Amino acid sequence: MFGQGCGVLHHSLEPDAYRHTRYGPPAELARWVEHFWLEQWDLGGRAPQARVVLPHPCVHLVFAPGRSRCYGVQLKRFARELKDQGRILGIKFRPGAFYPFFHQPVSAIANSAVPAGQVFPNAGEGERRVLACSDDLAMVAAAAAFLSEHLPADDPNVGTVCDIVEAIAGDAKITRVEQLVARFDLQERTLQRLFQRYVGASARWVIKRYRIYDVLARLTAGEPIDWATLAQDMGYFDQSHLYNDFRKLVGCSPGQYLPSGS
Repeated sequence: MFGQGCGVLHHSLEPDAYRHTRYGPPAELARWVEHFWLEQWDLGGRAPQARVVLPHPCVHLVFAPGRSRCYGVQLKRFARELKDQGRILGIKFRPGAFYPFFHQPVSAIANSAVPAGQVFPNAGEGERRVLACSDDLAMVAAAAAFLSEHLPADDPNVGTVCDIVEAIAGDAKITRVEQLVARFDLQERTLQRLFQRYVGASARWVIKRYRIYDVLARLTAGEPIDWATLAQDMGYFDQSHLYNDFRKLVGCSPGQYLPSGS
């Protein structure tokens, strides 16, 4: 997936100043969690640095000192400024898998975040346990143990929604909601209701986000692109509409885009 799985558009930190590591979930959490991730940085007195991503349609529970949060789906680019030094751990939920923990439509926290304690009553204790660990694997184990204490009842809709999003991510030929309706034998109204409640964004938005990822992956690989044909293949009326969506999400035209690290 584009950007090492996290949609990185711009990353200005030197490798020795920044580390991002991912770990798969234990089997008992795999239905809920895509992966755990850790960030650690030490700028050593250098100026603050930017990290800009185009996030996947997922919710994250992030353990950070005194500011642990549950971050909803970010519908636009997400920019962070890193300064001084720090270490945080995040849990990336599978698309659609956060709703049973939240008990509210996930669309309610799109483009925003809520204190972790609003969702997990003992989040402060969880934060302390996770951040007190001295190494990555211990932090992941502490976060996994914390989440295991709060597992909800099985919800069959979670599997359905995860399957639909995985189909969108893995099949570049999916460009319209009608294709999902036919493939998964759902009424369009039911599909849209599931996405607003479980994913936090519309099915159409999720399709467009993953197709933009496909464009970014091709640009990053340096492949020659016939833009008129690509726009048509991705379900756009014409090339200009694809360019407009790309510019809105990425912040520049395809011709101006420079892969992270270039």
